[in-house]
Amino acid sequence: MDSLSSKENILRKIRKALQQTVPLPFPASDGNINAFKDPGEDLSIVFAEQFTRLSGKFAYCQNESDAVSQILSLCKERQWKELYCVEEGVRSIFEKNGFKAFTNVPLVDAGVSITSCELLVARTGTIVLSSALKEGRTASVYAPIHICVAKTSQLFFDIRDGLQQLQKKYGNNLPSLITFASGPSRTADIEKTLVVGVHGPAEVFCFLIESEES
Repeated sequence: MDSLSSKENILRKIRKALQQTVPLPFPASDGNINAFKDPGEDLSIVFAEQFTRLSGKFAYCQNESDAVSQILSLCKERQWKELYCVEEGVRSIFEKNGFKAFTNVPLVDAGVSITSCELLVARTGTIVLSSALKEGRTASVYAPIHICVAKTSQLFFDIRDGLQQLQKKYGNNLPSLITFASGPSRTADIEKTLVVGVHGPAEVFCFLIESEES
C-alpha cells in the first residue's frame, strides 16, 4: 500500500510539473547559431591538438604516397605483419603505392584495422564513422589498434558542421548508425580508475592526407 501511495505521489508531481510552462533559456535564438566560434586556425592543427590530447596518435601526410610510406614505417617499427582492411577505396590507395600487407584473416583475429571515415571534427578531435562505410564501424571497434585514413577536405570545425555535411551528403537516406569516436576507448566506471581499451581499440591513429579539395 505504501509503495502505491509513493507512486501516486510521484505521478501527481509529474502531472503538476507538466501543467507549468517553462520559458525558453534563449528566446532570441532561432537555433541556427553555432555555440562555438571557429578560431580561424588551420583545422588540421586544431584537430591534431585535440586528438592527441585525447591520447590519439596523429600524422600529417603530404599526399597518399607519403601516408603509405609512414604507415609502412610504423608497421616495421611495431612489427605488424598483417593489417585488416575491406574498404576498396582505402585498399586501392595503399596497393597502388606498393603496400601488400593486408590480411585475409577474420576481423576478430586481426590486430590492426585500417578504415576511412565520414569526416573529422576539429574542435573535439573526433573521428565520425557510419554504417555506410563497409565494416567501418565494426573494424574500428573490434581490432585492438585502429588506423583511420582521412583527407583534409573531410575536416569540419564543430559537430554541427559535420552533421550538416552528412545531411547534405545523404539527404533523407542518412546511415542507420553514425558513430563519434574521440581517441582510444576508455572508461573510469570501476573505482574511478581510467582504463584504456575496454570497449574498443586501445590505440587510435589518424593519418591526415592533404587534399586538393580542402
